[in-house]
Amino acid sequence: MRRAAWCNNINNLKKVVSDELKFLTFRPFKLDTAIFNHYLIFGITFTWVCGIGRYWDNPRAELWQYFGLGSVGYVFVLAGILWLLILPLKAENWTYKSVLLFVSLTSPPAILYAIPVERFMTLESAQQVNVWFLAIVAIWRVALLIKYLMKSAELSGLCVLVAALLPITLIVTLLTALNLEHVVFRIMAGLKEEEKSANDAAYLVLAIITYFSILASPILLSLYGWFIFKRRKNVI
Repeated sequence: MRRAAWCNNINNLKKVVSDELKFLTFRPFKLDTAIFNHYLIFGITFTWVCGIGRYWDNPRAELWQYFGLGSVGYVFVLAGILWLLILPLKAENWTYKSVLLFVSLTSPPAILYAIPVERFMTLESAQQVNVWFLAIVAIWRVALLIKYLMKSAELSGLCVLVAALLPITLIVTLLTALNLEHVVFRIMAGLKEEEKSANDAAYLVLAIITYFSILASPILLSLYGWFIFKRRKNVI
């Protein structure tokens, strides 16, 4: 019995890993609802590992960040934000549990943040590489979100872009606010040489993105309200 259960768990893990690779590479796959919790545990575990890797060599991180707790908590908060914001758009198959699974499965690309590039590069080069890592992970996740909204939530056209970009603008602003006391204000004021780190350029890019997100928010909110109105009137 134990051997059979062990083999079954191994097979389930293989299925989850195989589907995760297909998901991250935008290939079609069929989610096995019978092992839904296996997918979720895999996603949250990977989130936790990436969270530890992201801050393990950051001297300005807090203890809870070193333990990866911030990243795990972020997944639940992000899923809640996406679920609440897109719910009024009458998306299909839109449940908090399914959105939580989607968000957790987008975690693996963040393993790039764990690469200690500053150990074998100059500080300037490491900052540039981390900016590229930030761009790659952000674009990858946005592309996954857009596909998810089109295929699973069955949204279309401009509504997909609004549904994807509005949460992102809010989330980017929130993330920057959470990091202000650590680095962004001090970067703008001018860091001392001993305070500089390989992540500083990435944080500065985040601040710039936040600036443009604030400018775009009124337009996105207006379109968001319009789509809610149209969907309630069954026009779309």
